[in-house]
Amino acid sequence: MEIVKIAEQIKKLYNTNRTLIVGIDGLGGAGKSTVSKELHRKLSKEKYKITLLHIDDFIHPRAIRYNKNYAEWECYYNLQWRYDYLVNEVVNPMKCGSDFKAKVELYDKDNDTYFYSETNVPVGSIVIIEGVFLQRQELKDVFDYMIYIDIPEETRLNRVLERDRYIGDKQQIKAKYDNRYLPAEHHYIKTCSPGQNADYIIR
Repeated sequence: MEIVKIAEQIKKLYNTNRTLIVGIDGLGGAGKSTVSKELHRKLSKEKYKITLLHIDDFIHPRAIRYNKNYAEWECYYNLQWRYDYLVNEVVNPMKCGSDFKAKVELYDKDNDTYFYSETNVPVGSIVIIEGVFLQRQELKDVFDYMIYIDIPEETRLNRVLERDRYIGDKQQIKAKYDNRYLPAEHHYIKTCSPGQNADYIIR
């Protein structure tokens, strides 16, 4: 039912002469990927042209985002993502009122490098961008509609302890969240008030 409500709100903003940018914001383990896929499926069935992007496809290599001169959470919050590239080379050209066709640099996490992806977004598309911290200042003018998934920290942590096994065992996952992710999330909530500023809240 939430997806139906969200889709109806997005359709009210839709215009065939421009590309609409929708954000799905939420902290680690909130369910952003699930909501993104459901919304993609719903709108695609109604014959809208949909492109789904993930903020984690636009991150810096490890040498930048793991900088020993800063606390772990500061690295994650301030050095993780290539916002300038995403905004200037991808989103802004999509919003200029014409078709977007380009080779977009995406991060290859297995090799800690980048690859080019042929990306074609016709004007009149709906672009869904999902990821953490989407309401921060660097992305202030990007989105036409913002969804925030507000899930309690304890619930999210239980999810990632089962999901993020690539980090290690549960103790290692918990340590990484305590040192890197959770302090950055607390900073984001304090400075950006995502739950107050989004257009739609999923709880």
